[in-house]
Amino acid sequence: MIIGVPKEIKNNENRVALTPGGAKELIKRGHQVYVQSTAGIGSGFSDDEYKAVGVNLLPTIEETYAIAEMIMKVKEPIEAEYPLIKENQLLFTYFHFASYEPLTMAMIEQKSICLAYETVEKTDRSLPLLIPMSEVAGRMATQEGAKFLEKPMGGRGILLGGVPGVKPAKVIVIGGGIVGTQATKIAAGMGADVTIMDIDLYRLRQLDDIMPANVKTMVSSEHNIREEIKNADMVVGAVLIPGAKAPHLITRDMLSTMREGAVLVDVAVDQGGCFETTKPTTHAEPVFEVDGVMHYCVANMPGAVPYTSTLALTNATLPYAIQLADKGWEKACRDNEELKKGLNIVSGDVVYKAVADAFNLEYKDVEDYLLANA
Repeated sequence: MIIGVPKEIKNNENRVALTPGGAKELIKRGHQVYVQSTAGIGSGFSDDEYKAVGVNLLPTIEETYAIAEMIMKVKEPIEAEYPLIKENQLLFTYFHFASYEPLTMAMIEQKSICLAYETVEKTDRSLPLLIPMSEVAGRMATQEGAKFLEKPMGGRGILLGGVPGVKPAKVIVIGGGIVGTQATKIAAGMGADVTIMDIDLYRLRQLDDIMPANVKTMVSSEHNIREEIKNADMVVGAVLIPGAKAPHLITRDMLSTMREGAVLVDVAVDQGGCFETTKPTTHAEPVFEVDGVMHYCVANMPGAVPYTSTLALTNATLPYAIQLADKGWEKACRDNEELKKGLNIVSGDVVYKAVADAFNLEYKDVEDYLLANA
């Protein structure tokens, strides 16, 4: 298979979808790998390192898309890339379709094969290609929130861990999954007074057993959220419904009850955000203020730590990329139920129900494609 790796062009996105080591694994299986020149620089991988393992370097993004049967990316294509995508070209990347209708409609129009990292799903319901970036984003959520609590950054001017004789900051984490757990661990390690909320009592019991004494657990409900955020210095939104739009758990009217200079960090921004006032921001302009409350809503948080993020992501994606390259997407998805669940759009049809439901589009069963071509 001919595999293309374009340079990411989203604002301050420094990750790359394939390391030189990953490229070598594909090449030794007989596949051709084309990487756009300087695509790996932001993650610490030079063009020479790619050339040394047999990668063909291309000078432009247009040439990279034009030659490839499978495109490997990190972030969803942005508008400038839409016309470069070919009919029946396989795109293997994060898409987060349910949060952005123009992207969904563009991929339908281009009749590409869209296999989304975020909906590849194991039998235990875990999301193996979302987990590594969720781990990074969860840890960064606390790190970034702590920074924007500083007065010069627009925050309350409170140190997350306090000092002897002065209370630490109060942190609320909504969601007890990967992101929420990682955000809680970092906040607890920095000495904050942390409450983690979830609707799953079993998960709360697990968290209660493993977290230190400065972490409390609480059932997530509208009443409890309203009460807890009144005294919060930082709130981390870490709620995920796989492939679907995130629910709004903090509404605009709740902001007036919060402390001035408090910080909201919405890690669910890729899926539409779990705060009503969320709107995507970039690393160039990461925050905005609504009703005296700072909002940090960067849609590609792990892009700020690209070396760590690229290695964590490609460790997870490479085994799936090898299957897709070795077998072609149809056979790979027939053989591997995890990959099959990653299919969102196939040749102009939406084959992932949560995406179809988000925009009232016709839903087609992916089996129609896989069985027809078996």
